[in-house]
Amino acid sequence: MQNFLTEVAVHLSHSHQHMARIMDAKRQVAVRMSQMITALPDMHPDLNGLDGLLGGSADVTKSIIAYVVGLADMHDALADSLKQIVKAADIPDEE
Repeated sequence: MQNFLTEVAVHLSHSHQHMARIMDAKRQVAVRMSQMITALPDMHPDLNGLDGLLGGSADVTKSIIAYVVGLADMHDALADSLKQIVKAADIPDEE
């Protein structure tokens, strides 16, 4: 049984590493979009009017929200996985 739990923990670890890589990629996209917005000139930027400005701002906001939601989902997945392993291994809960 202990070997099975160890294998499950190893597989979960690999899965969580992949989720962390995906989250890092999302973070890099959000950071890069923010850098692009910062690089825009303050005076008379050509953004196709107000609609273009609002669209660009909405895209950056959506990217940042998606990143934060992804972090929360990853946190929940980690907690659920570890909870199942602790239950299966009969490790006393320290809460």
